[in-house]
Amino acid sequence: MAWPGLGFPPVSVGDVSKRILLGRKLRSSQLGETLLPKRIALPVFASDALSSVAYAPDEIFIMLAVAGASSYVWSWKIGIVVALVMLTVVASYRQTVHAYPSGGGDYEVATVNLGRNAGVTVASALLVDYVLTVAVSISSAAQYAAGAINPLIGHEATVAIVAVVLLTAVNLRGVRESGSFFAVPTYLFMFAILGMCAYGLLRLLAGDLPQAESADLVIQPQPGWEEPLTQVGLMFLLARAFSSGCAALTGVEAISNGVPAFRKPKSRNAATTLLLLGLIAITMMMSVIVLAKQMAIRYVDPHELDRLRTAAGGAVPDSYEQHPVIAQIAAGVFDHFSPGFYFVLTVTGIILVLAANTAFNGFPVLGSILAQDGLAPRSLGSRGDRLAYSNGIVFLAAMSILLIWIFDAETTKLIQLYIVGVFVSFNLSQLGMIRHWTRHLRTEKDPAARRRMLRSRAINTFGLGMTAVVLVIVLITKFLHGAWITILAMVFFFVLMKAIGRHYARVELELAADEQDKVMPTRVHAIVLASKLHKPTLRALAFARATRPNVLEAIYVSIDAKATNRLLEEWDDRHLDIPLKVLHSPYREVVRPIVEYTQEIRNANPRGVVAVYIPEYVVGRWWEQLLHNQTALRLKGRLLFTPGVMVISVPYQLRSSQAAQEREKANEGRVLAGDLRRGRASSRGTRRPGDS
Repeated sequence: MAWPGLGFPPVSVGDVSKRILLGRKLRSSQLGETLLPKRIALPVFASDALSSVAYAPDEIFIMLAVAGASSYVWSWKIGIVVALVMLTVVASYRQTVHAYPSGGGDYEVATVNLGRNAGVTVASALLVDYVLTVAVSISSAAQYAAGAINPLIGHEATVAIVAVVLLTAVNLRGVRESGSFFAVPTYLFMFAILGMCAYGLLRLLAGDLPQAESADLVIQPQPGWEEPLTQVGLMFLLARAFSSGCAALTGVEAISNGVPAFRKPKSRNAATTLLLLGLIAITMMMSVIVLAKQMAIRYVDPHELDRLRTAAGGAVPDSYEQHPVIAQIAAGVFDHFSPGFYFVLTVTGIILVLAANTAFNGFPVLGSILAQDGLAPRSLGSRGDRLAYSNGIVFLAAMSILLIWIFDAETTKLIQLYIVGVFVSFNLSQLGMIRHWTRHLRTEKDPAARRRMLRSRAINTFGLGMTAVVLVIVLITKFLHGAWITILAMVFFFVLMKAIGRHYARVELELAADEQDKVMPTRVHAIVLASKLHKPTLRALAFARATRPNVLEAIYVSIDAKATNRLLEEWDDRHLDIPLKVLHSPYREVVRPIVEYTQEIRNANPRGVVAVYIPEYVVGRWWEQLLHNQTALRLKGRLLFTPGVMVISVPYQLRSSQAAQEREKANEGRVLAGDLRRGRASSRGTRRPGDS
C-alpha cells in the first residue's frame, strides 16, 4: 500500500517484517564487520559457564542434602575439586585454540587425530550438549522468574518457550549484534555476584553476616542415608555431588568452536578470553559455596520439600517457597538494602536466559562444519541475510523448545541429562591433542618448539586423566537418573550423521561424470499436455516445435465425451499440423494415463528421451497458486521418478504476476529511511549499486 501524496511504491509486508526483526541484509564482503573484540567475545562465549554459578552450587547442596545438612561440610571441598578440573580444562583448551583455530574445536581435533568415527562421536555429544545448554539455562531462568513473580508459578514452561523464541530472534540478527546486546547484562551479572560475595565476605570477617532464611530448618536424610555413613556410602554421596557440580564446566568448550568469530589475532584473543572465563567462573562459584555454607543454607530437591522440618520438628507449611541459593544469599547479605537483593535476582534471571546464547553461537558453527563434511544437511552450512547460520539457529531453538516442553522446564530433571555429552567430547579432545603433539614431536627439531610441545602434551595428558575420572563418576552416578537419555540421544545423532554421510557419498558417486554422459539420445519424443486450446497451450506447442524433436504430439486425457469432442473440433478448425492424441480414462484419472503413456514410449525406445511440456500459469498472489497448477504439480511429482523422461514447464504469466513483478522492481529502487545518512543512497534518492 502506498501512502497518498508521498509517492512511495508498495512494500511487501513480509519483507518489512523481516527487516524489522532481523535488520538490513549484509553482503558477504561485510563478514569481517561481524568479528568480535575480546570485550564482546567474553560475554558472548562465557555467559554459559558464568551462569552455571546460578545452579551448579544448588545441585551440590541438593546432592549432599540426601544425607542431611551435616554433609554440607564437604561443599567447599567439592567446590575446590570442581575448580581444579575447570582450570585443567581451561589450560587444555588454550592449547586447542592455538593448534586448531579454524573453529572445528573438539570435532576437528578428534577427526584429524582419532578418525572420522571419533569426530562423529564428539559432534553428537556436542549437539546434545548445546541443546541441553539452552533448555537448562532457560528453564532455570523461568524458575527464577516464577520465584520473583507469583502469577508465573505453574507456567514456567510457557515462560521458557517464549524466552527461547525471543533469543532466537536476537541471534538471527547476527553474532555481533547479539553480542553487543548481551554484553551489558553479562557484565552486570559479574558485578552483581562478585560484589555480593565481596560484601558478604567482608561481613563474615566483621562477624555480622546474618543466617539464611532457611538456616533454622532441619533436613531429614533420605531412607538409607541416615548417619553414620559407611565409607563406600560417603564416597558415592560425594561423587554424586561432584558430578552435579561439574555442570559448572559446561560452556568452556564453546570458545574453541567459536575462534573464527574473534578478531585477529584470533587464537591469542580466544586463549585470553578462555583464561578470563575460567578465573571469573571459579571465583564466583567458590565465593557462592563458601557464603552458602557460612550462612547455613538448607536446600533440598524442589520435589522433596517434605524432608524439611522446622526447628520444633514440624513440617514446613504448604505455602513454603524454597528460593535458590543465590537468592537466599542475596536476601541475607543485603538484608538492609533491598535494591541490592532485587538487582542480584534480576541480573541472575537475565543471565540465565542469555547463557543460552553460548549454544546459539557454538551450535550453528558446528552445524556448518558438519554440513561441509557431508555429515549434516547442506542447509546448515548456509548463511542468512545477517551472515548468521540461520538454519542452525532455528533448528537449535526447535529442539530446545521440545525438550523444555517434555520436561516441563524443571531444571532438576534436566540437569541429570547434562554434562555427559560435554565430558565425552572433553576426553576425546584431550586424547586427540596428545596424538597431535606426539605426531609433531617426531618431525620437530627446534629445541624451543619441542619444549613447548612437550609442555602442551603434558597439560593435555593431565587434562585427559582428570576428565576421564569425571566422566566415569558422571556415568556411574547419573546413568539411572537420566544420563541414559543423553547417551541414547548421542547414539541417535551418531547414527543419523553416519547415514547422512553415506547418502551424500552415494549421491556424489552416482553423479560423477563418465564417457557415457556424452552420448546423445537416439531420438526425442516430445509431448505437449493440452487441457484446452488456449494461449498457454499454443505457447507450449510453439516452444516444443522450436526445439526440433524427432516426434511432436499433443495429448489430452478424456474424462468427458462432450469436452473431448469440443476440443477436437477446435483443433481441426485451427488447422494445427501437430497431431492430438486422446487418452481415454474411464476412471476419470488424469495423471496415471499420462505417466503410463510416457512409460510405453520410453520402453519402446530405451535409448530415446521423452520430453513432456507442461503449460503452467504464473500468478502473483499466494492464494491464486492454490487455484491453479495442482494437476501439473502432481504430474511432475510422478514423472520425476520415471527414467528417461524430461519435464519442461512452459510458464504463462497472468496479469497478477506482472503486478507482483512491478512491486518487486519498485522496492529495488526505493530509498529506505536512513539510507542517505548511512551513505547507501545519493541526494537524488537512488540507491547505490550493490546495496541491499
